[in-house]
Amino acid sequence: MNDETNNQQPANEEAPAPQDSGFSLNKVIEDAKAVLTDPAGFYRTMPTTGGFAEPAIFVAVMGAVIGVLMTLVALFGGSGLGAMAVGMGSFIMMPIMAVIGSFIAALIMFVIWKLMGSDYDYETAYRCVAYATAIYPIMGVLGLIPYIGTIVGVLWGMYLMYNASVEVHKIKQETARMVIGILAAIMLFMQVSGEIAMRKIESNMEKYEDAAESIGKSMEGSLKELENLDEMSPEEAGRKLGEFFKGMSEGMEEFEQGFEQGSEKQ
Repeated sequence: MNDETNNQQPANEEAPAPQDSGFSLNKVIEDAKAVLTDPAGFYRTMPTTGGFAEPAIFVAVMGAVIGVLMTLVALFGGSGLGAMAVGMGSFIMMPIMAVIGSFIAALIMFVIWKLMGSDYDYETAYRCVAYATAIYPIMGVLGLIPYIGTIVGVLWGMYLMYNASVEVHKIKQETARMVIGILAAIMLFMQVSGEIAMRKIESNMEKYEDAAESIGKSMEGSLKELENLDEMSPEEAGRKLGEFFKGMSEGMEEFEQGFEQGSEKQ
């Protein structure tokens, strides 16, 4: 009787944390599919411990996929070594940026979940946030459509955080809806406002480039007229130089006015 009693484990003793078995692309794909197709089920069965390596690798893979997409866009949308350099830079930097961003986002969500009454630690918060990056590849494609990628990304990401709140952190559904809903509204406002500002800047930059190109062509034409300056009479040479400097001055004023108007609109 005593032996049987000693062999029994306490009912509240936690099972040992699963050990990382190394990188598995199939496991990454399976986890991504589960997050995308059944987020509630995934978070309900997600291990809350087990180390940072596995979820961080998952984030890096999702970032690498976005890097590949950005590389393809740069190669097919641009030309020359410049486009190739941008594409390769995206492929290298995106996984690094994604991992760094996941740790920062997890810290924010950790504080929010603590305020909501969660008893779990930062590692659990990180795992919840890390696996939510399964939406990154889809957002990378939708991001090519103005504003659609931003809106869908924020709403989808917050929906995953809602499921993590309920299934992992055991937050009441009503509380989770209210807090995550407020957070989604704030993030949506910030992200859309930021995209609007960036698109205005890009639009103005295109205008500045067009103006600069126009000025360059005008100066090129004026310089050609000055090629035979030594063959002109002093009066004619003086007149040509005057026209050249006047045109250059007017062009610079026009460029500066456009820059000031664009800055005021922003």
